[in-house]
Amino acid sequence: MAAPFFSTPFQPFVYQSPQDAVTPFQILGGEAQIVQIMLKPQERIISKPGSMCYMSGSIQMENVYATENEAGVWQWLFGKTITSIVLHNTGTTDGFVGIAAPSLARILPIDLAKFGGEILCQPDAFLCSINDVKVSNSIDQRPRNLVANAEGFLRQKISGQGLAFVVGGGSVVQKNLEVGEVLAVDVPSIVAVSSTVNVQIKYNGPMRRVVFGELVDVTTWHLRAGER
Repeated sequence: MAAPFFSTPFQPFVYQSPQDAVTPFQILGGEAQIVQIMLKPQERIISKPGSMCYMSGSIQMENVYATENEAGVWQWLFGKTITSIVLHNTGTTDGFVGIAAPSLARILPIDLAKFGGEILCQPDAFLCSINDVKVSNSIDQRPRNLVANAEGFLRQKISGQGLAFVVGGGSVVQKNLEVGEVLAVDVPSIVAVSSTVNVQIKYNGPMRRVVFGELVDVTTWHLRAGER
């Protein structure tokens, strides 16, 4: 297996796909992290544009546009990227690629098969993915859930049976909600939720705060009845 140009004391994780393909990866660093993924010949990953930090000589990059991205125009209006990067090992030996978080953030590996094959994220949460993962952005068309910023207007949906890496700033906490349980949390603090979580946005505070630009919004989560 190819070795990177520097050595680290971190032991690699191993992801095994439903097709029994094994992909080792390492998450390096503290507050600003890098995920280093080892690629066998002809293997490929998808990453966010501008996130590639380093790669071996056998890796080729290709810029692609996801046709299933129904919010592409809105992303462009909000200054968000509408393309993805495919990193493909075209060589005959193992290669590697390092994908860096775009800011001071932690990289979180999520096995989609363990979450029903789909999660919903903030519009910039997706970093890269291995195996069967599709990333699309949609618009929350329910008027009660619209807020005057991109984070409340756009939703990033990550689906499939592969491994997705998302980024979250600050301290990351995972909450497992029981059926009917409600959790109130500030909108920008949400990194990702499973598809069984119903998200509603409620405004906290008197209406005059909205007029003077002091809007306080709180997102309320609750699971749909009968689902986990």
